[in-house]
Order: sequence, then structure tokens, then C-alpha cells
Amino acid sequence: MMDSILIKDTTREQRERIVAESIGDVSGSCDGCMAGLAEMYQDYIDGKKEIREINMEFRARYESGVDGPEKESYSCWR
Repeated sequence: MMDSILIKDTTREQRERIVAESIGDVSGSCDGCMAGLAEMYQDYIDGKKEIREINMEFRARYESGVDGPEKESYSCWR
């Protein structure tokens, strides 16, 4: 059992295993969502970004609506 999942404390092989164990079977019969998750964490596996950074970036895009559909605003006060 590892004490740390930080890049400095893990090898590439360990990071691959961490991601694989965390997201499960990426070859499952879903609509491709799991493969997208695996790609999302490639920078962690490659030692470029920590998992925390990737998650924060994803959360920021999700909450801001960037790369998402435009929302229409309707006002009741017209």
C-alpha cells in the first residue's frame, strides 16, 4: 500500500495502476465516457500534473460552463 500518490513519490507504472484502479474498467460497454476519464488523467500518468490539479481544472470548467452548452436566460420581468 502506498502512502502517497504524488508524482514525486510514484513511478509511472504506479501512476498507471492508481488511475486504472480508481476509474475501473475503461473498456466497458458505456458510451465512451470511461475512455475520456482515462485520457483526462494522462498528464498525471506522464508526471506533468498532480491528480489534484487535474480535478481542480475539471471542476472549474464544469462550474463555469466553459466548453459546455450556452444557457439562455429568460426574465419574468419583461
